[in-house]
Amino acid sequence: MKRILWTLSSVLAALGIAAAVLITLNLRGEEPLPATETLQSTPALVQRGEYLARIGNCMACHTTQGGAPFAGGRGIETPFGVVHSSNLTPDRAQGIGSWSSAEFWRAMHHGRSKDGRLLYPAFPYPNYTQVTREDSDAIFAYLQSLPAAPDANRAHALRFPYNTQAALAVWRALFFAPGAPAAEPTQTAEYNRGAYLVNGLGHCTACHTPRNALGATSDAKAFTGGLIPVQNWYAPALNAVHEAGVKEWRTDDVVALLKTGVAPQGSVLGPMAEVVFRSTQYLSDADARAMAVYLQALPQQDHKAPTSVALPPASAMARGGKVYEQQCAQCHGDRGQGEPGAFPALAGNRAVTLADPTNLVRVVLQGGYLPATAGNPRPHGMPPFQQTLSDEEVAAVTTFVRNSWGNQAPGVGTIEVYRARERRGM
Repeated sequence: MKRILWTLSSVLAALGIAAAVLITLNLRGEEPLPATETLQSTPALVQRGEYLARIGNCMACHTTQGGAPFAGGRGIETPFGVVHSSNLTPDRAQGIGSWSSAEFWRAMHHGRSKDGRLLYPAFPYPNYTQVTREDSDAIFAYLQSLPAAPDANRAHALRFPYNTQAALAVWRALFFAPGAPAAEPTQTAEYNRGAYLVNGLGHCTACHTPRNALGATSDAKAFTGGLIPVQNWYAPALNAVHEAGVKEWRTDDVVALLKTGVAPQGSVLGPMAEVVFRSTQYLSDADARAMAVYLQALPQQDHKAPTSVALPPASAMARGGKVYEQQCAQCHGDRGQGEPGAFPALAGNRAVTLADPTNLVRVVLQGGYLPATAGNPRPHGMPPFQQTLSDEEVAAVTTFVRNSWGNQAPGVGTIEVYRARERRGM
């Protein structure tokens, strides 16, 4: 009996120590909240906050289609279930009208809500923890200036055990620590500003970095590309010239891509088109250039020449060529040369020959639409073919495009097309 009691007490002691460690790790860096509000809002602060909220693309997640701006309710799909964004308007019952600027800062910097709950990292506080207190206060002042919307917050729909605070505490202990922007003393002020925007409010690594089985990113793999589980698009590597790296571009062309969605070397589609439309087109010229400078300075991946790719079956190429002639050549040209300023070239297009063909399949199925921006207000678009082409035809034409006019990449199978349709309910 004594041995049993000793074993039980040892287990309880171990659990108590583990719980204490979890609590300590989840409270690291936090300070007691001030008793009174100290922030004094001004029109200039609100205006700055509006600009910063655009850079953070906050409205995209916190607004439903047709809903009040920032009233929340948008379902964000994750591998663990659906997280619903919260109401950020100053409604006191449903929004953040009763919050203080310090409580908002704690959410941004520490991922903790007003009531002390740990927040799910679908809200990208692992990036926003890099945001300064001054910028957090400006965003808070802007949100407090919005019309209050009484839209009720929706409960998350996460599977067990991911729907528990205990599981979230373990995740945070393993993968999250509050941070702060650290300027590189050997770099220019422009570079450091770009690093702050890209890694903090811009939260570019949230998409362009692979995630592990528990949905966490690693600094060691930052910018190396990853599948976006929310939308089933591949966010290509930003530090690889054969994917989406811009090291060899003119800086002005990188700025153009961020602000207009188009550049001589390529254009944005899919989720990145929404980012440009809602966020980066509003960057100041100085901030857009700073981001471009930082992205061009990213250490590049070692790129080994691809091993020879087996030629697709002649039957697949013939079928794909026929589909291309009937459906694609009118815009993209007989030789995949495209039309400058209107339709992108497919020959030599690195987006076409990515190792992961997900994006190409998605564009064929649901169309490709550039963002309408001040610098490109009436962009051309590509119609969807999800109702026109069968899975076999989509697989054939994408295989053909990936292996014509000097392009070389693995063929696309019907199972990949099927999965793309299934994921989006097409």
